[in-house]
Amino acid sequence: MANQTAVNEDMARQRLRKEGGAWLRQRREAVGLSQRELAERVDVGYYTFVSQIEAGRGRIPAERYSVWAGALEMDAKDFVRNIMAFYEPTTYKILFGDGEKA
Repeated sequence: MANQTAVNEDMARQRLRKEGGAWLRQRREAVGLSQRELAERVDVGYYTFVSQIEAGRGRIPAERYSVWAGALEMDAKDFVRNIMAFYEPTTYKILFGDGEKA
């Protein structure tokens, strides 16, 4: 039973990462950036890092949120509120409830 719970939690976490990646891709496209251009703006050595995050296979380190917000032409608080909904859903619900993302 505990194993199944862990599997379900992992699947839910992976689903949220993919949704977060899709949100990031939409935001990147809305400001007219390629993955390579975004990688340059956030100072990562390779655009495949952006690709991995957009595919839900990674996450942005918290200490880099402000850099990513600036690169995506967003207010840092709005960026964090949105990304937290995907990366830390329990904390997000405590802070903001189940409402819409910013």
